Amino acid sequence: MNGGTLVVENRDRVAFYTLGCKVNQQETASLMELFRERGFQVVDYKSPADVYIINTCTVTHTADQKSRQMIRRAISQQPDAVVAVVGCYSQVSPDNILSIPGVDLVVGTRGRAKLVDLAADLLKKKRAGELGKGINAVQTLEKELEFEQLPLPENPQRTRAFLKIEDGCDQYCAYCIIPYARGPVRSLAPDLVKERVSELICDGYREIVLTGVHTSVYGKDLAEDVNLAALLRDLAKMPGDFRIRLSSVEPVDVTEELLEVLASSPRICRHLHIPLQSGDDAVLRKMNRPYNTDEYRGLFCRALKSIPGLAVTTDVMVGFPGETEEQFENAYNFIASLPFRDLHVFKYSPRPGTPAAEMPEQVAPREKDQRSKRLRQLATTHATAFAKAFLGETMQVLVERRSRKRPGWWEGITDNYLRVIFPPDGDQKLRGKLLPVRLTEIVEGDMIAGEM
Repeated sequence: MNGGTLVVENRDRVAFYTLGCKVNQQETASLMELFRERGFQVVDYKSPADVYIINTCTVTHTADQKSRQMIRRAISQQPDAVVAVVGCYSQVSPDNILSIPGVDLVVGTRGRAKLVDLAADLLKKKRAGELGKGINAVQTLEKELEFEQLPLPENPQRTRAFLKIEDGCDQYCAYCIIPYARGPVRSLAPDLVKERVSELICDGYREIVLTGVHTSVYGKDLAEDVNLAALLRDLAKMPGDFRIRLSSVEPVDVTEELLEVLASSPRICRHLHIPLQSGDDAVLRKMNRPYNTDEYRGLFCRALKSIPGLAVTTDVMVGFPGETEEQFENAYNFIASLPFRDLHVFKYSPRPGTPAAEMPEQVAPREKDQRSKRLRQLATTHATAFAKAFLGETMQVLVERRSRKRPGWWEGITDNYLRVIFPPDGDQKLRGKLLPVRLTEIVEGDMIAGEM
């Protein structure tokens, strides 16, 4: 014993680095659990480790570069460690990754349940001096794929849990490599979703975020009566003190049935992330997005009417090939006309293997930067206007952590995506609780609650 802490010797260490989306982050947390179950000690990525796992992203060229950078960091930091690379970049470009000297194993977006066995075997061989060239264990993405189940991750904070209920995408937007990296749509069976939600509730989580690559088509590959609305209706009836949040829904998938379910249960957070990508119809057609701005506006207005206080956030891409200044202005004005809670602004990045990468009239980086800056400024304006509408109201906040700006204070998030900072009330164990707070002012962009 050392200061009351048990010292474990001869325990192999594993370190993880994750790039990209919430789905990747959730999958990494599950992989950590797999390694823990086998006796590995999970350590910080900057620390010495016996095995390094890099969970990659390939949604942009920058993501590819960052993935390679983190792979090389692991190799230089601990040359005798096993370096394993998984995820979307691995799936679409395994040969590029294996060409990096020092990479021992490449696994894509399938077969990750075997990662511990593969890494442990390679570690044993490496220590015995028997390891040869790197192994490509990437599996092809056939149409017969089933949903790959990984263990629920362990989170001692017990605040928000991310539960992946769907994988894959069949939409094939012109700019996106993800359908090639993730394969076709496949869903976790409803009974298994409910079983996992029940486990998370019993473990003390108060918010469960349903995630996926194309979450809103949940159930497309299952029985005819299985869809996202039906699943939410069942989950909302489960016992316990918890709430449910959706990660992202595509515009064409937001049905009247889904809006009705969202409006009918206070357990379902008043927050929809509905990707727009562009507010110009000609650009949307080139992107192969299956809606136009009139349809998007109509959905937006129906959603706000059905669910008072709803927060709508969105993704917007600037600099798609051929996007003119006039088309950008159309998009800017369209976005400015709708009361978004927030905008996630992305600059277009060519992905080899996608139709957009071969399109002429690629927009200059400087122009992308200028357009991105204007939209980010608009996002700040939208966020402030949305927050002001709730001043004076009392709302439930999921307490997440101590405030980083105000010592001794706490911070958390409302169901409609407002981040709130509030003072303590004498109880020092607030993390993970759902508490009512009164929103009193906005200071330097922060929503302040003055009363508990």
